[in-house]
Amino acid sequence: MDTHLPLIYDLNLEEIEKLMTDWDEPRYRAKQLWQGLYQKLWQKPEEFTNFPSQLRNRLGIEFNFVPLTPIDKLVSKDRQTQKTLFRLADGQQIETVKMCYERGVTLCISTQVGCAMGCVFCATGQMGFKRHLTAGEIASQALYFARELAVNGERVANVVIMGMGEPFHNYDATLKAIYILNHPEGYKLGERRFTISTVGLIPMIQRFSAEKRQVNLAISLHTVNDEMRSSLLPINKKYPVEDLLNTCREYVEQTGRRITFEWALIKNLNDTPANARQLASRLHGLSCHV
Repeated sequence: MDTHLPLIYDLNLEEIEKLMTDWDEPRYRAKQLWQGLYQKLWQKPEEFTNFPSQLRNRLGIEFNFVPLTPIDKLVSKDRQTQKTLFRLADGQQIETVKMCYERGVTLCISTQVGCAMGCVFCATGQMGFKRHLTAGEIASQALYFARELAVNGERVANVVIMGMGEPFHNYDATLKAIYILNHPEGYKLGERRFTISTVGLIPMIQRFSAEKRQVNLAISLHTVNDEMRSSLLPINKKYPVEDLLNTCREYVEQTGRRITFEWALIKNLNDTPANARQLASRLHGLSCHV
């Protein structure tokens, strides 16, 4: 299969409907294709036996159905966590993590190859930015594990968009991927099952707030001291703590949703009782989870 072809998973349902119209196919073929991809989890044109062979052949000629290929995996000692390394069609590589909890399987998926944010404690941040993932490449990470789970009659319970990359630096593709996985005619993973983690790109948080989605929002905070945060997360120089927390308050007011703050404990840096008291003081009155 030609990996330079456009990816079928990059199309939303409306775009598939237009494609079928352009190809002079009946409109209902679009929904059949969509349900085949996201309900039946088919991954090659030959599986669409409800299509005439001419349509199956054309799909195979004009679209790539193989967005990523697993090339390595690491499994934790307790077998509860699995990190998989995928190769993309252009040879770039990303990681996705599957975490098994009593309440179900949570996936941690990537949105970029590398990252432009340069956070000093993050391996991805140190590799630099290579490129954005497409919506289909983002969604396909979840679909890979959805197929694996479906063998035992299981489903993905939650998706956290906290893997490689800054999701709000790739805003449109990230939200389109959620649309694809959330769609009621497709995999039907509820919006509240998704959590997007951002280092604090204020304009994108404001845009996200205005959309009033049911998707959860998490802020990668780590310290409320500006000097310390700028040394750990360079983006803080552009969007300092006070401005970021004010934007978070606006988000909660606009959406009525609780926000999550993430704090990676770094020994002798941000792990003291004084740090905790300072955080509590800054978040006082804000509906949040740390």
